[in-house]
Amino acid sequence: MVKMRRKADLPSKPCATCGRPFAWRKKWARDWEAVRYCSDRCRSAKGSEKPPGVTR
Repeated sequence: MVKMRRKADLPSKPCATCGRPFAWRKKWARDWEAVRYCSDRCRSAKGSEKPPGVTR
């Protein structure tokens, strides 16, 4: 059986657009080094400093 890992034990990195940390996901396993954005919203707003709706 596979031992479950806690989310805190997974690698994380900051989003290139909003700067918030996001954790590793299984679907990103093949290209984790190439993943730069935490969401589709941040990827579409990559030209601006903050995505629309973020007040931080």
